[in-house]
Amino acid sequence: MSDENRICVGALGGAFGVQGEVRLKSFTATPEDIAEYSPLTSEDGDRSFEITLTGQLKNGFSARLTGVNNKEAADALRGTRLYAGRDQLPHLPDDEYYHADLIGLEVYDTGGAQLGKVKTVLNHGASDILEVQAPGTSATVLLPFTLQAVPTVDLVAGRIIADPPDGLF
Repeated sequence: MSDENRICVGALGGAFGVQGEVRLKSFTATPEDIAEYSPLTSEDGDRSFEITLTGQLKNGFSARLTGVNNKEAADALRGTRLYAGRDQLPHLPDDEYYHADLIGLEVYDTGGAQLGKVKTVLNHGASDILEVQAPGTSATVLLPFTLQAVPTVDLVAGRIIADPPDGLF
């Protein structure tokens, strides 16, 4: 499956207990829905896991994964990002986007001047923030991903039109 057909939906935080359970952080809109998107694959696509949630933890869940039967195997998966096929996920309304769809888009201001390219999408609780890398440099700017600051996202054209707050760029 190609990278454009996969969406990162979670990450593993290592063992939970000694029976092979793992700590699971979900990136889905409804966190417990991550189990419904099984099987999930590792980033390299070499491993596939069926997921059964076993409990709620602070910032995530405890879960059982197929093929993971002891603490050592669970700990070896610490940091593994889990991916679902785009066709396994729900279709989004027109004003919602998967983070993977935004990364790499060119960003222009309302006058047509290029501001940069979306390097990553961050979320620290309140709302999403686009990390935009300025052209020809390694410098980045954090742009709030709000309707006011980003009035247009055109996935077909591969561009975002931004109206950033004064002085941001």
